[in-house]
Amino acid sequence: MKGLTRLTDTELLACIQQANSEIDQGKVSDRIPQLALADPDWFAVHICCESGKTISFGDTACVFPLMSVIKTFSLLYLLEHLGAETVFGWVRVEPSDAPFNSLEQLIADRGRPRNPMINSGAITLADKLPGKDASDRTLLFCQWLNQLAGCQLRLDEVMLASVRLTRSTANEAIANYLAKTGYLENLETALDTYEQICCISGRVEDLALLGKFLACENSYLSAQNRRIVNAVMLTCGLYEASAQFAVKIGLPMKSGIGGGLIAIVPGEGAIACYSPGLDNIGNPVAAIAFVEALAQELQLSVFG
Repeated sequence: MKGLTRLTDTELLACIQQANSEIDQGKVSDRIPQLALADPDWFAVHICCESGKTISFGDTACVFPLMSVIKTFSLLYLLEHLGAETVFGWVRVEPSDAPFNSLEQLIADRGRPRNPMINSGAITLADKLPGKDASDRTLLFCQWLNQLAGCQLRLDEVMLASVRLTRSTANEAIANYLAKTGYLENLETALDTYEQICCISGRVEDLALLGKFLACENSYLSAQNRRIVNAVMLTCGLYEASAQFAVKIGLPMKSGIGGGLIAIVPGEGAIACYSPGLDNIGNPVAAIAFVEALAQELQLSVFG
């Protein structure tokens, strides 16, 4: 294995060229008006290695909402605070071949969310975050992330207002069904918390710093919880394309419709990308093209 730290400038540029060649294939999400303002040509990369080496390229000053990337860290947060037995009493860990906001999948599963990386699972876990109300929960969670990784995430109030203005009817239907089947204690608080945590925003560097804590041994997180989160990312993090990319890339990854992507290289570091143009599943096209090129060039797959 060549490894992240041995990445040369020539290899980096070749991977960036590969990403740029596919950037036009993506479409910026227009479901949330504020998200639709992103430039489809924006592209940023930040790599954090265990050795302390960092590599940055592109539009790294861009601030973007983590959206579904946050699901990785709400799972981690609850595992650390409540333990795996409790958390997996609420959600399962099976992959889904339905879209991330599928009500049909939830009904077929009799109201118990398939995994924490799709909306039904993430809304269920948002209902369980510590805190007296949605804003308190979001603040405590954001503070925990910033203290853990030394990043500078914050709630984007403008993005949140845009999300609230166009609240997803699919998410409302999911929340109603979860409440009906007894998986939510407070439907409105769960939805409000979910919408707020999805609007936690930062730069690619912030995301890479968080990812590094999942990639490398540290004294702050349980090794078992890191393994659990990485396994769920590998099998579920890219929605119904997860299996395809587990084969092609072989790294735990999580995407969000805001254009963020985090890829974990266990024992070595994390790769964070931002490219707002998405494929029809909701994954950022240029970001995945970059990670795929990098993983192949450096032989990063966890499967050797």
